[in-house]
Amino acid sequence: MAAPTGNQFWKKRSKHGRDRIFATPEILLEAAYEYFEYQSKQSWVKKDFKGKDVVEVDIPTSSPFTKAGLCIFLGVSTSYFREFKRGCSKDFLTAIGLIENIIETQQFEGAAVGAYNANIIAHELGMKNKQLEDQSKDEEKTRTVFKMPDGQTLEI
Repeated sequence: MAAPTGNQFWKKRSKHGRDRIFATPEILLEAAYEYFEYQSKQSWVKKDFKGKDVVEVDIPTSSPFTKAGLCIFLGVSTSYFREFKRGCSKDFLTAIGLIENIIETQQFEGAAVGAYNANIIAHELGMKNKQLEDQSKDEEKTRTVFKMPDGQTLEI
């Protein structure tokens, strides 16, 4: 049987909606730091060939931090995290901004030193890869310019 029309049963609820997974920004940051610590201890083995005799060597490589990896570690979906970011307070936005900056910095620095594939990281960070040609006196030089989302450029 349906509830009578015009009822006010909803007012008798002790709370509305479900509890947040992270009650405070500090709890969210602590969980993110646990992910960073966990991920820092993980490593992949990259195969390379060295020397004039071409010997195969294993190079341990650190694992990159990712937003998707963070969400898996936290037990939430990326869409949940995106929606949480849209509707949260300034305190949470500050914490989320710090988390995103740590992830992007670790990815960028890893790509810069060659630990990660620069093209994949550039795509992940929203950079655009453009090949520009410079005309010099006798030769043509090619350089790579990455355009950052904030408009800055990085030349390689």
